[in-house]
Amino acid sequence: MALQRHTEGPIAERIAHIGDQFAINGEFQYGEELRNGHINTTYRACYRTEDGHIDRYILQRINDYVFKDPAVVMRNVEKVTRHITWKLMRRRKDAAGQTLQLYPARGGRNYIYLPECGGMWRCYNNIEDTHTYDVVENTRQAYQAGYAFGSFQDLVSDMNPCDIKESIPDFHNTPRRFAQLQESAEKDVMGRAANCQEEIALLTEWAPEYGKLIEMQIRGELPTRITHNDTKINNVMLDEETDEAVCVIDLDTVMPGLSLYDFGDMVRTATCLANEDEEDLSKVYIQMPFFESLAEGYLDAAHGFLTPNETDNLAFAGWLITTEIGMRFLADYLDGDRYFKTDKPEHNLIRARNQLKLAQSIREKLPAMQKYVRRLVKSYKK
Repeated sequence: MALQRHTEGPIAERIAHIGDQFAINGEFQYGEELRNGHINTTYRACYRTEDGHIDRYILQRINDYVFKDPAVVMRNVEKVTRHITWKLMRRRKDAAGQTLQLYPARGGRNYIYLPECGGMWRCYNNIEDTHTYDVVENTRQAYQAGYAFGSFQDLVSDMNPCDIKESIPDFHNTPRRFAQLQESAEKDVMGRAANCQEEIALLTEWAPEYGKLIEMQIRGELPTRITHNDTKINNVMLDEETDEAVCVIDLDTVMPGLSLYDFGDMVRTATCLANEDEEDLSKVYIQMPFFESLAEGYLDAAHGFLTPNETDNLAFAGWLITTEIGMRFLADYLDGDRYFKTDKPEHNLIRARNQLKLAQSIREKLPAMQKYVRRLVKSYKK
């Protein structure tokens, strides 16, 4: 993605002003806006130190429309980053530079409220010599994505889920998401429901299956864990030279949940070669070699703590979460595009149709996906 440097003017002044609120050494040189996320506003700020070195930092505003209590988000992020850093430094003393680190703001907290700049801001280190992909390009990247998020779950598996609060209640409550979609379709505040009757009918047909994982969790058949809840490939920083996973980012949605939610979203985002707003639906389908590599990477990192009920439902979770995000895009379209950022007319409707096409493809491949996962799980027991 091409980035425009802002060395002067209102945007540069805004970035410099925000950076001044944090414990950053050096003189501000320029800033860049990073626009590959749907939710938060993110800048990269570059500073020159006294010895002439350029250090880069990530400045990010927490979207308080999506996250009603940003302070809860920050407490979760602080606890998780501190725990991961502690775990990694026990393994290797130089590991901290390749994990997310929060910089303190004026007043001592790791965030600051700036009403003149739109709300609450925080500052992270920039993970250097890494890059991200918006779409997985090969099976090696799929493996690394799976391994990265499996490793993340492994690192936090010894934390008490009760220590982390829900930043978005019922985030992966698929039955409730469907109920919200039905309510949005009934209200039809933008007069758009007539454009998506086919999509609503398909989601209604699938509705009896939406509660499966939540019901298993209630019965104690699936353990509650600390999960990432936004496991897109572009939330994995990959080494520029080797393409190996370095660090998982974007921890705002870290909450108590099911490991299956994370794997399901990986299936959604790492097994299809098309972007989630691709309009040519003939390009939107699951690539089985990518799924196989994703499952291998994830289980290589996570097989030690997962239960049989979790591994048995990995493939199903891919279908469920893909369907869920489809209904969320559709509900936001009906509500007037209030949640997800949009770049073109009917962007959220395009995304919804894309995700439902992918869900149909995954549904057709579920038997083969389940068979492959069972074979992998069996191999770890030898």
